[in-house]
Amino acid sequence: MDKKTAALEYKGYPLRRKDNLIYFGSMADKYIIMLQILDTKKIKDLDVATKVSVQLQLTDPDLKSRDRVVKKSEKDSLYAAMDVASVWLDRALANR
Repeated sequence: MDKKTAALEYKGYPLRRKDNLIYFGSMADKYIIMLQILDTKKIKDLDVATKVSVQLQLTDPDLKSRDRVVKKSEKDSLYAAMDVASVWLDRALANR
């Protein structure tokens, strides 16, 4: 695979990032996770997330955005947010 087609994945699900938003999962599935980085701090020359919003959302385009949110939480690191996101997504997609 060349660099243009190589997609980021985490635990078998695709990851897409746009600015401070990270989408985890596939829009083809019934659910997707939206991670929003709300706050960061500098550690040496890196911005590290210190507050991350996690939302399990339905992908149904007919629903209003606020009606798509099934679950939400806030975590104090990207690692903790990804951890809860992968559990929520696995459970939601297993109950199809």
